[in-house]
Amino acid sequence: MSCTTILVGKNASNDRSTMISRTDDGHYDVKKLIVVDPKKQPRKYKSVISHLEIELPEEPMRYTACPSVDRKNGIWAATGINAANVGMTATETITSNPRVLAADPLVEYKKARSRNEKDVPGGIGEEDIVVLVLPYIRTAREGVERLAALLEKYGTYESNGIAFNDENEVWWLETIGGHHWMARRIPDDACVINPNQFGMDAFDLEDAFGAKKAHLCSGDLREFIRDNCLDLNQGGAFNPRDVFGSHSDMDHIYNTPRAWFMGRFLTPYSHRWEGENAEFTPESDNIPWALVPDRKLAVEDVKYLLSAHYQGTPFNPYSNQDTGKRGMYRSIGINRTGVTAICQIRSGVADALKGIEWICFGSTTFGASLPVYARVDAMPKYLSDVTLDTSTENFYWGSRLIGALADQHYAACIQMIERYQNAVAVKGRQLIREYDQKIGESGDFSLTAQANEKLCAMAKEQTIDTLNKVLLEASTRMKNGYNRADN
Repeated sequence: MSCTTILVGKNASNDRSTMISRTDDGHYDVKKLIVVDPKKQPRKYKSVISHLEIELPEEPMRYTACPSVDRKNGIWAATGINAANVGMTATETITSNPRVLAADPLVEYKKARSRNEKDVPGGIGEEDIVVLVLPYIRTAREGVERLAALLEKYGTYESNGIAFNDENEVWWLETIGGHHWMARRIPDDACVINPNQFGMDAFDLEDAFGAKKAHLCSGDLREFIRDNCLDLNQGGAFNPRDVFGSHSDMDHIYNTPRAWFMGRFLTPYSHRWEGENAEFTPESDNIPWALVPDRKLAVEDVKYLLSAHYQGTPFNPYSNQDTGKRGMYRSIGINRTGVTAICQIRSGVADALKGIEWICFGSTTFGASLPVYARVDAMPKYLSDVTLDTSTENFYWGSRLIGALADQHYAACIQMIERYQNAVAVKGRQLIREYDQKIGESGDFSLTAQANEKLCAMAKEQTIDTLNKVLLEASTRMKNGYNRADN
């Protein structure tokens, strides 16, 4: 599944919160935001795709999740924040290379070919990972450790990157082949940009096999690299992207341009991204994975990047100028996105208020991002009561409808979209500020549920209003429009 990930350390954000975010770019997957009660968390988990059964620990925590409404291929919980204020997003599909996959093959489900054989389960994958990990961890680092143990025991059938955050730390884990892995703690002052490639471009093996302060990996990773002749680096440097990742022609169309656009936004002054003397181009293989942004980032900056379509460049597919390069690179905000979540863990507020989940359904280019408190017993129906049938009664379908209509008439509708997105952001922030204060003064943490209901009522009002406007604009521009005076 193709996605884009952005991670923000606490000193790189405007309010000292940590943020992990990802566009879940499926195949028009119908998504919803729910809260999973510990009583409904399975004690024995069975994967639909890999047919793997796993016994789960006792006493899971409550957590939010964005599962697929159609469960034919499994849960696909995508992202969430648990009761310990740990966020998780899983997964960013990443690339590898034949040398790695031959040395440590992916663990794929093998169906029996005859009655005398038994099915052989596969490993874990994007379908499973949030459910297997998030309810059982109390820090971001614990998330890495639990997932790593599962990977080493069961393996995986796909190459993935997974993010975790708590109030103080952000961690990123990337799988290597079927059973190996490595993980880094994101520097507090840095922002990570990761399209669908193996991302890490630096890793301290001495720390990983010593103090383990900011680097963790498989216990045999050194031997795995040596015994399989995987090291392509020169002069003693260690770049894991060169060792475990890819540099294909397709990457230069599908992946590296996204990293280029995000890096260009984050460091317009400290790096040169355009012109004859550019340090990095859209097809550069060496675009940094982690950057210290030239200014601190807010949630709105993350949402902007995850909505991007190369605006301000010759590659913008919506440009009214024929640059000869329109649409040549894969945009970040695309049509088939199911859900985009920004898991924000805040400092300086009570524990029950720390986790804020910013939810955007459908194409991020046209969708609004709505903040909700994560520490609640249930989500409002506007977010959770979603079916496979199109409806204006929930945020998912309202967002999808706006995007599908506005895309065809971008120039005429973009002002409506920008006003809609800004209105939801402004009014959402106002309600969060209001209830932070109310709850802080009263100590009544049950008010988070009331706040979420008000947030959803606001989002519904704004979404329907915008849908009305976009629908009217699209209707007036239908090709079969004709008046008697047109004779």
